[in-house]
Amino acid sequence: MRPAAGEVLHFSEDPGIEIFRPHVAKTARQAEAYVWAVGHDRAPDYWFPRQCPRAMAWVGPGTTPEDRDRIIGAGSGTRVHAVEYGWLDAMRSVELYAYRLSAADFTEHDAAVVATVDVRPLGPPERVGDLFALHEEAGIQLRVLDRLHDFWAAAVASTLEWSGIRLRNAKP
Repeated sequence: MRPAAGEVLHFSEDPGIEIFRPHVAKTARQAEAYVWAVGHDRAPDYWFPRQCPRAMAWVGPGTTPEDRDRIIGAGSGTRVHAVEYGWLDAMRSVELYAYRLSAADFTEHDAAVVATVDVRPLGPPERVGDLFALHEEAGIQLRVLDRLHDFWAAAVASTLEWSGIRLRNAKP
């Protein structure tokens, strides 16, 4: 589940969105109102239930072989996503949808893309399907942990590239 050329994706558990309007999220660090979406490389960051805390790490240009082997694992690919055991049932049962949006409406903003105008989907939302199968097909290791914090601390202190989403929902 990735965008085609000229597209970006917005993932949602709501299959009935007809128009995306810029807004300031309750957890936003900025005051500007945006419509948020992601491109090809960051789409896997959203193959999760919306509120699911996740810590992700992947090999980048500055990654050392030692950090790759220590955090991702020798022979385990180039990317790992970690979740807590308590979220497995939600990952199995969530109905997640992807909305395809025109990339022309968006500009880059950190790891995502944003629009400051109303955006209409290019078509009806697509059901994302089996989140475990998506990870497997993409060659992304999915690690299940009791707690995310130790993994997160190791990832951010390493030479890997990383991202954490909804970490405030992780076990303390």
